[in-house]
Amino acid sequence: MTAMGRKRFDPGTGPSQRQLRVGELIRRTLSDVLSRGDIHDPDLTRIPITISEVRSSPDLKVATVFFMPLGGEHRQDALAALSRNKAELRHQVAKTMTLKFAPDLRFRLDESFDRMDDTRRLLQDETVQRDIAAGQHRDDSEG
Repeated sequence: MTAMGRKRFDPGTGPSQRQLRVGELIRRTLSDVLSRGDIHDPDLTRIPITISEVRSSPDLKVATVFFMPLGGEHRQDALAALSRNKAELRHQVAKTMTLKFAPDLRFRLDESFDRMDDTRRLLQDETVQRDIAAGQHRDDSEG
């Protein structure tokens, strides 16, 4: 605790409930804005974008927006379009939130989709399947 009685941020504890709530509200707001086509940019209307997660900084002044274009194509075009329209997107977020400051939006491609695909491919590999089956057989015989 600090002298004023507030807890200090400990990076090992993960995000606070407030950070999670704010992140989810921003995610829903951006998803709605993009799906309605409220931002008049041909690239944003041409590329369907999924907002998968928003992580807020402890002071709620920065929000990192993780996204992926539908089908995984046009990633750099989508990143450029979102970055180009950052001010308008921030304005749209600010209209729906009751925070002292509208958070600065930072856009990042969500790589977790690629990691899931890699893991799925790896698990379907013939050698891995054989090892999994051998391990299950061994566990069954030991039990």
